[in-house]
Amino acid sequence: MRSRVDSWTGARDKNRGPETLDYCPKPHSQLGQSWGADPGPLAPPLQRPLQNLLLLWTLLNCGLGGSAQGPGEWTPWGSWSRCSSSCGRGLSVRSRHCIWFPGEESCWGDTHEYRLCRLPDCPLGAIPFRDLQCALYNGHPVLGTQRTYQWVPFYGAPNQCDLNCLAEGHAFYHSFGRVLDGTPCSPGAQGLCVAGRCLSAGCDGLLGSDAHEDHCGRCGGANESCLLVQRVFRDSGAFAGYWNVTLIPEGARHIRVTHRSRNHLALLGGDGRYVLNGNWAVSPPGTYEAAGTRVVYTRAAGPEEKLHAAGPTSEDLLLQVLLQEPNPGIEFEFWLPPERYGPFQAQAQAQALGWSLRQQQPRQVEAQPPELPAAPATTVPRIPTPTPDACEPCPDTRGRAHRLLHYCGSDFVFRARVLSRLHQAQETRYEVRVQLIYKNRSPLRALEYVWAPGRCPCPRLDLHREYLLAAQRLISPDGTQDRLLLPHAGYARIWSPAEDSRVRLASRRCPV
Repeated sequence: MRSRVDSWTGARDKNRGPETLDYCPKPHSQLGQSWGADPGPLAPPLQRPLQNLLLLWTLLNCGLGGSAQGPGEWTPWGSWSRCSSSCGRGLSVRSRHCIWFPGEESCWGDTHEYRLCRLPDCPLGAIPFRDLQCALYNGHPVLGTQRTYQWVPFYGAPNQCDLNCLAEGHAFYHSFGRVLDGTPCSPGAQGLCVAGRCLSAGCDGLLGSDAHEDHCGRCGGANESCLLVQRVFRDSGAFAGYWNVTLIPEGARHIRVTHRSRNHLALLGGDGRYVLNGNWAVSPPGTYEAAGTRVVYTRAAGPEEKLHAAGPTSEDLLLQVLLQEPNPGIEFEFWLPPERYGPFQAQAQAQALGWSLRQQQPRQVEAQPPELPAAPATTVPRIPTPTPDACEPCPDTRGRAHRLLHYCGSDFVFRARVLSRLHQAQETRYEVRVQLIYKNRSPLRALEYVWAPGRCPCPRLDLHREYLLAAQRLISPDGTQDRLLLPHAGYARIWSPAEDSRVRLASRRCPV
C-alpha cells in the first residue's frame, strides 16, 4: 500500500487556510493499486500482520466514504511576542496552527491572538507612531511623478486604520495602505489597529474580545457575586433644605442616580465635606473625584440631573437632595458585595442619618460633688426637706402662630429623644438622639448636642422623652464653635401623632 505522509507542519490548503496533515489513502484511481493488494515478494512475512492492523486503523479513522469526522485540533498557543511599542500602549501577538485531515472540518477559532500591552508613558516630545510611518515617505516620489512631499498624518479619511498622510502645504492626502499593527486608531482613542481594523481590548486584555466586567467587577461574570440595591426616594418634604437620600457604602459599584425636578443632588464624602452642590451652592456639571472613583455629574437643559460612577468606592458616601420644590422621586441604584449588603440594610432600617458639618463637641462627664467626711456616730441625722424649684414657670408657647413662626425661622426641625442633661455655667446642654428630620439646612448626626441659654431653660426638656424641636445654627465669630441652639421660649413640643401632623402642615405654609 502506498501512502503519502507530509511533514508535521502539514501542507496549506489554499482554499481552507489552516494547515493539513494528509494521512488518509487516496482513491484507487490515484493510488494505482487496490486496497489490501499484495505488497510483493520483498515484504518480510512479519510485516503482513502490522499492515493489516494499519489498514484496519485507516478504515476506522478515515472511513470508506471519506465523510467529515468533525473539526480538527489546534496546536498549543505559542509564546507572546514582544510589545510593538517601546513606550505607552502597544500590542503583542501569539499564534497557533490547525491540524486536520482531508474530509474533516477545519478548526474553529482564530490562528492569532492579540493582547494589549502597557508600558511607561512616552516622554514629552516623542514622535507618535503614525507620524513616524508617514515620515518614511518624506522625500520619496509618489503618485507617478518625480515630485516629493513632506507627509503628516491625516485623520479625516474614512478608514482610520489606513496610513492616510497629508502633504504639507498642499490640499490633498494620500493613502499608503494599512498602518502597522499596534498603531492607535486616532489620537486619544483606546482602540488599536490590527490587520486594518480598529479593535478595542476587553477586560481580559485581548483586542477584539467581547469580554466585559460585570456589575460586580468580575471579568466575564454574570453578576452572581454581588447584590443590587435599587430604590426610589419619594419623601415629599415641602421645605427648602438638605435631605438625606441614602448612604452609599464602601465597595459600591455602578452607581446611578437620576431625578427630574428643580431640586439638586448633593454628595458628601466620608470626612463630611461636600463633593458637589454643598453649602447652598450649585456646582457645575463635570467629573468629580470622590471615594477613590470618578463621579460624573450631568444636568440637562430641562429639569433633569444624573450622577453615575463606576466604583468601587473606597469609603462611604452620603447622597442628599437640596429641595427647592416637592420631591417627585429620586431613582438610585448600585451594586454591593454580599458582605456589605447586610450592614447596609441594617443602616437603612435604622435610618442612618449620615455625617454632620458641625464640629464634634467633646463629651463631658457631669461633675460629681466632693465627698464629705463621714459624720460622727453621735450626730442625729436631719430629715431632708424638699428643695423648692428655683426656676420660674415658662411662658405659654402653644398655638399655631408660634409653631409656624419657629418652623419657618429655624434651621432645623426634628424629632429627638433626650438622653442626658448637663448644666454648664449659664447654659444647659442636652444630648439627644435624632429620630426623624423634618427640616435641615445642613446634615445632622444620629447623636447631637442641643444648647439652651440659662440654667433654667424654657422650654425645659425632660429626660427620656421624645420632643419635636426647632433649633437654630449658631456659629461663634472665630469659627471655633458650631452649635444647635434652642431659643428661649422656642418650639419644643412632646411628640405625638397629632403634633407630627401639625408640623407637616406648617411646612407647607413656609415661604420657600
